[in-house]
This record gives sequence, C-alpha cells and structure tokens, in this order.
Amino acid sequence: SLTVLQALEDGLKSADADPSVKAVMICGENGKFSAGADIRGFSSPKRHGTALGSIISLIERSEKPVVAAIEGVALGGGLEVALGCHYRIAHVKAQMGLPEVTIGLLPGAEGTQRLPRLIGVPAALDIITTGRHIPATEALKLGLVDEVVEENTVEAAIHLANKV
Repeated sequence: SLTVLQALEDGLKSADADPSVKAVMICGENGKFSAGADIRGFSSPKRHGTALGSIISLIERSEKPVVAAIEGVALGGGLEVALGCHYRIAHVKAQMGLPEVTIGLLPGAEGTQRLPRLIGVPAALDIITTGRHIPATEALKLGLVDEVVEENTVEAAIHLANKV
C-alpha cells in the first residue's frame, strides 16, 4: 500500500541520516514479510506517491547494511524489496517467488534484473517465468537468501546486521 511504501521511504531516509544507526532491518507483520501489491489497485486511477522501484533503489543505495527478515511469504513486490536489501535471512517455512506472471504481469520493480544478478540467469528465468514459490531451503541453495533459521527471524536478522 501507499502507506507502507511511504513508511519504508521515511524510515530508510531517517536511518541513513542518523549517525547512531549502524544498520537497518526490514520485516513484515503477523509472520509475513510481504505478499506484494494488491492487484485491485492496478486498475485504479494512477495515484501520486512513492513508487516501489524507487524505494527498492533507496534500499540498495543505502550506505548502511540493510537486512531483510523474511517470514511467511515474500512474493511479487515483497520479494523485490528483499532483493534490494544487502542481506536476506529467511525462516525455514518461508516461501519466495514472483507469482504475478501467472496472471500475465511482469515484476515491475526491477526484480527481473536483480534476481539474475543474485542467483544466475537459468535459476532466475525459472522463477520469473513459472511464478512458482521457492521454499527457504531451496532459496538458500540458490543464493537467494544468506541464511535460513528455525527460530526468531527478526532476532537473527538483527544479529547479522550488528555483525556486518
């Protein structure tokens, strides 16, 4: 939602400007990282505001390490946000993917560029063209996530952020 995008932008800009902040951790609520955009909004008149692609670029350009704590799902725009982060930690039960292709939409926030750079073209093409959900253990093998944990993902992400 526009509210979430604005909160991400405000939080990132604030963290980057604050010398006491050494790293940033991004997580979702209620055991889900992000299921992506609400497709009902795609047919609405264009709203002015922050675009997902510019938020992800802001994450990527941060001089401070940004860690994604992925629980539940990171799908569509949610996975694209995670791809913009410098590090990704996933709960063992997490699922990731770009399912919007199953309804005829391409990922619109540069996920089609970031994913191949991270995991290679063949694996990325499979994920981009099929829309299948990737379990965390496979994501680790592919290099999509840096670590898989069975316990508290947020604490693990904070630990990694402090370490780097």
